[in-house]
Amino acid sequence: MLTLEGLHHVALICSDYDRSRAFYVDLLGLRVVAETYRAARQSWKLDLELPDGARVELFTFPGAPARPSRPEALGLRHLAFRVADVTAAKQWLEAQGVAVEEIRIDALTGKRFTFFADPDELPLELYER
Repeated sequence: MLTLEGLHHVALICSDYDRSRAFYVDLLGLRVVAETYRAARQSWKLDLELPDGARVELFTFPGAPARPSRPEALGLRHLAFRVADVTAAKQWLEAQGVAVEEIRIDALTGKRFTFFADPDELPLELYER
């Protein structure tokens, strides 16, 4: 039997490495684990870590196509981050100039959540623990 132990990482392809690096590291506070330029691929790979050990990998690839629509394109719908207080997180992001949707209640769990976007318009969610 297969026993999954948790989520190791989510990989994202970004259009502007410096802008996305600043967003995920400086704004969201993810810790840099490794930063590698792969000359043969003309590509950056940035390994980031959240406090619980889950990782986000940022990649660049020359000529990567844009995401076709938000958020109902096939593939990853959104990336959700767990927070203690959705209201406080929303207010902090807005103070940093990030547009954040109104807080909603998950009808299935009763938990509060909201959405915002990364520099490439990838939908990101804040989900209250």
